[in-house]
Amino acid sequence: MVEFHDFLRQLKQPEYIHVLLNPLPVYAMACGILALIVALILRSQPALITALVVVIFAALSVWPVGEYGERAYNRVYSMSDKDAQQWLDVHRHRADIGSWVFYATAVVAVTALVLPRFRPRTQLPLAFATLVFTFASLAAGAWISHAGGKVRHSEFRDGPPPHSVPHGEGH
Repeated sequence: MVEFHDFLRQLKQPEYIHVLLNPLPVYAMACGILALIVALILRSQPALITALVVVIFAALSVWPVGEYGERAYNRVYSMSDKDAQQWLDVHRHRADIGSWVFYATAVVAVTALVLPRFRPRTQLPLAFATLVFTFASLAAGAWISHAGGKVRHSEFRDGPPPHSVPHGEGH
């Protein structure tokens, strides 16, 4: 029972929620890529709709991850050494930039879900466009995660990031 109460207490900490959620955009987008490829190979409308819904979910999941990361920033920064602080600033900067790739992917996927109902000939080009954007989102997520993993895992670091970002840039 003590462990359950500890878990509930930790759910009130934004850094804990961020750690729980941060793999979601990347892992869900990878699943969306797989689902899109299968749907395109099978030329299946229901599979394509399912894949697009997965991609939309994956892309929009970046919002709560970023929100909780932003809420956790000051606390994590204050408990980190100098190298970790520099990586945290790089992680934050990359998240600010990379999240827009996810949002663009969501827009393309929603368009691919809706527009073909009115213009059926757009279905295949929009599905392929969505696939291109999903790969871009996956790359952006890997880029963001690369810096994020180095914040709390010193075993992944070889010193400070190659290109530091000034503390608090953009905020």
